[in-house]
Amino acid sequence: MGVEVSYCVVNTEQRELLVRGLDALAREREAVPFATEVIVLDNASGDGSADAARAHPAVTEVIRSELRRGKAENDTAVLQRARGRFALLLNEDSELEPGATVALHAALSERPRAGAAGAALLRPDGREQPSAWRFPTVRAALAAALLLHRRRVVQSGGGPEVREVDWAQSAALLVRSESARAVGWLDSAFFVYSDEVDFCKRLRDAGWSVLHVPAARAVHHEQLSTGPAGDRRIVELHRNRDRYLRKHHSAAAARAVRLLTAWTYALRAAAALMLPGHDPRRYAAHALASLRPGRGEGLREAADAFNARQKG
Repeated sequence: MGVEVSYCVVNTEQRELLVRGLDALAREREAVPFATEVIVLDNASGDGSADAARAHPAVTEVIRSELRRGKAENDTAVLQRARGRFALLLNEDSELEPGATVALHAALSERPRAGAAGAALLRPDGREQPSAWRFPTVRAALAAALLLHRRRVVQSGGGPEVREVDWAQSAALLVRSESARAVGWLDSAFFVYSDEVDFCKRLRDAGWSVLHVPAARAVHHEQLSTGPAGDRRIVELHRNRDRYLRKHHSAAAARAVRLLTAWTYALRAAAALMLPGHDPRRYAAHALASLRPGRGEGLREAADAFNARQKG
């Protein structure tokens, strides 16, 4: 019997979280009624992640990259390597809850024109994270500026039924291999952030739908980075949102979204001055990065510097 689902995990310097996620995959593999495989792509980690993956009994194959690549490029590499009819993209910090694979698989199997299905993401304390949204547009940015983001932009939550959404987060995203191949995989121009937004947009433009599956749940151990790494993430986030808008809309739309997003974060920065537990500096950094997405050093530059040291 051929492989039905390929678990595709990309890891960068997160050995402990990777092992937790692989433990969850071991439990999933034992419970599902079809053939599976686990492929781990280690993104030039120096913390022993690749060796830990090779030693884990759930893992079928480990791909070790000597150079640091972007998320879209790495996700494409594992999708192209996968043998399954479906491929479940997973971050190294995603931990599937029991039954997630079956729920995602059923959603795509029952809908032949569905190209991808995203799981509901939970914080480590059990609270639900937003995990599906409307596409970035001027209208969506205006809704956020008017504090209507959760009502008009977030599409996850709101009941147990499977439903169509614009895009779902790739931290736990089951992809129909046929659809990924048909649209040309992920666009490596997006180093990280907005890569899955662009992918889902191209799926939908090609006639495939994207689903949110609340019955499939995954704990997302998202780490809030601070200091230089956090600043680089902020730069990369806004840089690639702007790239997406210019690719799928226009320079004018991108400019309008930059202004609206900067206004939204400026309001948050002002509110954070009076609210305990909020960092006004980070909101201000978002506002500035939104206004000037072409400036600053992001994660791509950090990877380039890392790769230069590896080659030197």
